[in-house]
Amino acid sequence: MKKKLGIYIVVYLLFFLISLLLFSATKSSENNPSFLKDKLRFNGGENNGRVDEPKTEPCPLNGKLYTKTNKQTWETRRPLGIMIENSTDARPQSGLGSADVIFEAVAEGGITRFLAVYYCQEEPVVGPVRSARVYFIDFISGFGKFPLYAHVGGANTPGPADALGQIEEMGWDQYNDLNQFSIGFPVFWRDYERLPGVATEHTMYSNTNRLWEVAAKRGLDRKDKKGVSWDVNFTSWSFKDDVAISQRPSAFVVSFGFWENYPDFNVRWQYDSKNNAFLRFNGGEPHFDKNTGKQLWAKNVVVVFMEESVANDGYDKGEHLLYETIGEGDAVVFQDGVAQEATWKKESRDSQIVFVDKKKEEIHFNRGQIWIEVIPTGNKLEYK
Repeated sequence: MKKKLGIYIVVYLLFFLISLLLFSATKSSENNPSFLKDKLRFNGGENNGRVDEPKTEPCPLNGKLYTKTNKQTWETRRPLGIMIENSTDARPQSGLGSADVIFEAVAEGGITRFLAVYYCQEEPVVGPVRSARVYFIDFISGFGKFPLYAHVGGANTPGPADALGQIEEMGWDQYNDLNQFSIGFPVFWRDYERLPGVATEHTMYSNTNRLWEVAAKRGLDRKDKKGVSWDVNFTSWSFKDDVAISQRPSAFVVSFGFWENYPDFNVRWQYDSKNNAFLRFNGGEPHFDKNTGKQLWAKNVVVVFMEESVANDGYDKGEHLLYETIGEGDAVVFQDGVAQEATWKKESRDSQIVFVDKKKEEIHFNRGQIWIEVIPTGNKLEYK
């Protein structure tokens, strides 16, 4: 009897030790994106294809020119929006420089958040990824039928700001909605070393190709389960080439804030005449992409004025916000080192936001990243 008991104890201890080792290995892998390094596949980045292959194909989202090889790759998928936070602990973020289009608005408590939209470029590490908000759902909804939306949970208090509830009502849940809560590792992973010393909430990252692979397994590549292409009713913006360097001003600066007395989120865009682009500063400091170590910049910056209000939904950690994204309002478009007063219009949740000049004619963007800044109506905007 004692002999059998001894055997049982030995077997139990061995089982416990093996389980502990397996758990530790998994946890270590989850916290270290290098675990994914050899498994990431990037088939359609800007550098893919022959070195001498001409860039003749415009990206449908921002007009930037790529090769035919690049186009063959992006035509196998659909636009992907990823929620990226902008708290001071989340900086520098990873992957913003590769997005085709970026929207920025306050998420709560004066802290802004980004919706980074990817289609023509890929990114191995994107984040920190955070939760969904209803107005960002409105923005991503303008990028075709069933656009992909990646986030970590979301506002779910019953009421007008219930992002997760609206996702379910729209038929997105478990389909084009890519919620980390239902997907997990290794599509999403925590990295406690990328930004050392920050709280766990600032450590979630993802990867564009893995997200596109999840969508493909759900029957969402270029077409959905019914065989309908994502761009069947998509309205692309219009694009143009840069103005000649002789027509560019030597200097130009755009600056604004989102909420008063929240200087860490004030933004300045400083014009670079040589590259005909705007360099981004956040909270008074140059804003870098951790993946590249380079300062973020955009070919086009659009400041959009929208009515901001409080949802009053009883959220116990602050206030969920709402923005009047449907309708029209004032905007200013910055490109080629000058400002152009404009009007923004968005007819419905699933229509694209468009921008027209004083003559009611559509504004043409320069080819390259478009950054749309959503600030409360009445906020001060300075440029010179």
